[in-house]
Order: sequence, then structure tokens, then C-alpha cells
Amino acid sequence: MRERHAGRQRRRAQEFEAFVTGAAGRLLHTATLLTAEPADPPGANERAQRLLTAALARTYADWDRLHGEDPYDRTRQDLATRFAREAWRHHRLRGGLLDRLTPQERLVLVLRLYEGVPEEQTAALLGVPVDRVRAVCNRSVATMRGTRTPTLRRGHPRTRPLGAAP
Repeated sequence: MRERHAGRQRRRAQEFEAFVTGAAGRLLHTATLLTAEPADPPGANERAQRLLTAALARTYADWDRLHGEDPYDRTRQDLATRFAREAWRHHRLRGGLLDRLTPQERLVLVLRLYEGVPEEQTAALLGVPVDRVRAVCNRSVATMRGTRTPTLRRGHPRTRPLGAAP
């Protein structure tokens, strides 16, 4: 009995390790985009690493209950949910690629364009109407293209459009 349980635990750990080996890089990049932290130098994205670690821990805890569900989708969903819950911590400009966007704009933009999650699924995940997801995504793209002046947030300096001279 004990050997069978140990064998099952080893197999579970190996399956999860294989999943992490294949998916962790992309998931960490997703988390880094969400937190608007710089990716360089390595280790500069502490919040992203903590978010990903928590999401992976939840996936590992639920591993046996996935029953054919895609572990990547589950982890991404948990990552997005955790980020949304902690978004108030991610307002400060940090020098990351998407730091010009609000946390909600980053979340929608990353899910829709980087991860390719359909509007309907993004809306369901965030608990907002599809029209809201579409509007936030369009606004985010316009901001990143420099065709929209970013909104001023309390305590945040106005940022320049991409490619604008300092």
C-alpha cells in the first residue's frame, strides 16, 4: 500500500515537473507583463515570480482533480485572478513594457493579445461584460500605440507615447 502511494506521488511530481518545464517560461513572461516589472536584469521581476509561484502551487494542489483540464489554462486563470485581486499593488510605474497601462488594461491586453484568450472567456474570468473587455482592450492598444494620452493616475507622472523623444 505504501509503495503504491509513493509511486503515485512520484508520478504526480514528475508530471507536474514536466508541465512546469514546458510552461514556466511563458507563464513567467505573462506575469511579468501583468506586474509591469522589467524582465532584465534577471530577478528584477520579484512580484511576477511570487504571483507565478502561488499560481503553480495551486495547480499542483489541484493536479489530481484536473481530470483532463489543461493545466496551462488553469494556471493562467489562477495567475490572472491573483493579479486582479492584488492589482492595487501594481499601480506604481516600474519600468516594464506595459507600465503605461492601468492594471485592468494590462490584464485585458495580456489575456487577449499575448495569451490569445477569446473576449468571452476574458469577460467571464474578470466578471465583466464582453463590451467592457473590448473597450478596455481597444483603449490599451491605443495607449501602447501612442494614439491615446494615458490617463493621469494620482501620484503618477504623465508618460510619453512609445518612441517619443524624452
